[in-house]
Amino acid sequence: MSKQYQITKSFNHFEWIDICKPDKEELKKIAEAYQLDYFQIKDSLQPGHLPKIEIHDRYTFIVLRAFTANFKTGASTVPELSNKIAFFFNKEKLITIHSTAFAFLNIQDKSFTSVEELLLHIIFKMVNSYEQPFEELDTKISELEKVIFLKDYTKVSIENLYFLKAQARITKKLLQIFQNVVNQIQVKDEQRTAQQNIKDHLLSLILSYDEVLEDANNLLNSYHSVNAQKNNDVMKLLTVFSAFFLPLTFIAGIYGMNFDYMPELEWHLGYFATLTVMLVIAIIIFLWFKRKKIL
Repeated sequence: MSKQYQITKSFNHFEWIDICKPDKEELKKIAEAYQLDYFQIKDSLQPGHLPKIEIHDRYTFIVLRAFTANFKTGASTVPELSNKIAFFFNKEKLITIHSTAFAFLNIQDKSFTSVEELLLHIIFKMVNSYEQPFEELDTKISELEKVIFLKDYTKVSIENLYFLKAQARITKKLLQIFQNVVNQIQVKDEQRTAQQNIKDHLLSLILSYDEVLEDANNLLNSYHSVNAQKNNDVMKLLTVFSAFFLPLTFIAGIYGMNFDYMPELEWHLGYFATLTVMLVIAIIIFLWFKRKKIL
């Protein structure tokens, strides 16, 4: 659990206030002290709020989400996979509000010349948080492919495949919304390069997650195909056994009937003749299967 704190740092031309896990009373005080919209302050702490941007006369309000989940926990929703940071900023002040502590916000020893520079630095770190999850997803999919095709597919859980697909799909959509917000942020000319770098990084991640999502879909389809093939092989085996034993069972059933008059029962070689007929039938069925390439 992250601890509650508020840190204020003054730079040459602006001030940064970082607030973690404020309660309702603190939210009201923050809204009054910095003349912020109280409902936007509440939005900043709602667990499932998606990235967005609102531009006002006095400040700009942004919500962005950084990846914070561990794939081993089976997370599959936006609040489970990520946590958000709300930004309120203008030329003189940057306020960040969040309910989870982020290591990349520990930048007390660094110097920034403007709010935009610090803002873009934090956003770049948030974008970077999606790199390691992509590598984990990609590695996990490669491992599962080897198990399905080269080892025992039954060792793969359909639940794990579902979570892989869900995580890739949700993360990709989250990055697309993230990208839309970043595209709307207005910065000065000297910060355009840094902003473009973030845009390029986001595009690369979106394409990477799109590839992972496609791989996850293909993996799920492959799992179903292999599973269906195994079931077909079992049904084929049962059909072959049925084809062999059905006529033999028919013959055995006839001579198992309790009629008083069955001439074959009096034959001296009747038992051996019946076995011979059964053997011939079995051989004929076997040869027919071989000719049809069923066996």
